[in-house]
Amino acid sequence: MGRGRIEIKRIENSTNRQVTYSKRRGGILKKAKEITVLCDAQVSLVIFSSTGKMSEYCSPSTELVKILERYHKSSGKKLWDAKHEHLSNEVERIKKENDSMQIKLRHLKGEDINSLHPKELIPIEEALENGIACVRSKQMQYLKRLKKNERCLEEDNKRLSYILQHQQQLAMDVNLREMDHGYHQREREYHPQMPFAFRVQPIQPNLHQNK
Repeated sequence: MGRGRIEIKRIENSTNRQVTYSKRRGGILKKAKEITVLCDAQVSLVIFSSTGKMSEYCSPSTELVKILERYHKSSGKKLWDAKHEHLSNEVERIKKENDSMQIKLRHLKGEDINSLHPKELIPIEEALENGIACVRSKQMQYLKRLKKNERCLEEDNKRLSYILQHQQQLAMDVNLREMDHGYHQREREYHPQMPFAFRVQPIQPNLHQNK
């Protein structure tokens, strides 16, 4: 007894629906790989499940972007609007500029120049000379800045030394005035304590008498 024909409609049970999706997804991916190998076809397949999980396959001999470009040219349908197309062109332009800059950089480093014509070496030489001139100019500016900073430091050092010497001199003057003031103060305090004066007498009075 053969299997009954399955009615094609949405499976309501979520578990059964997920099991069926997994089985059929594996089958369709297998068929895509088989037709690629057997028929030398270029196949690109993208599947999204109900949960948003993506599965994809693309023939090893091509890429998804190339498949979409071929589809765009063959069908005449616009897959991208003008904004995206402009962005794609801009990315392509930047890639070309980057490649050109990489080649120029290698030439400036002295790499891959054996195949260049002598006329092509002239702008490279000029660019190197301009670069050296700019580097030397920058170095001179740096040296001038260092000398200027050195002069400023010397002037600051002289000014600080002068201020320090001036402060030291002021401190010495203050100390001298305080010492002088203290001396006179002690002298004034000492005199009132002497009620009478002493007369100095010779130690040997006979010597004066003999004379």
